[in-house]
Amino acid sequence: MAEHCPTPHNGAKYGEIAETVLMAGDPLRVKLLADTYLTDVVQYNSVRGAVGYTGYYKGVKLSVQAHGMGMPSIGIYAYELFNFYGVKRIIRIGSAGAFDESLKLG
Repeated sequence: MAEHCPTPHNGAKYGEIAETVLMAGDPLRVKLLADTYLTDVVQYNSVRGAVGYTGYYKGVKLSVQAHGMGMPSIGIYAYELFNFYGVKRIIRIGSAGAFDESLKLG
């Protein structure tokens, strides 16, 4: 793992991001999660509106990070988090949808 930070999409320094990151597409959802559930919150990123926060949930260090819309976007952020910031787990949270009526729900 390289430890030269920040990356083009993330302004954090190495060590500012927890090993576990909750990721959502919507930056407002990420801010709401940080404000509602985390203590001792520090914002580590605002590059391109993809805000990221680190704090503590029940004493455990946790980060929440926005990734924008679509698979390419989350792919970029996940790659950088895993390869440059020491992240071990990403948990994607939020909604998903499709425009094809032939797809069955469930």
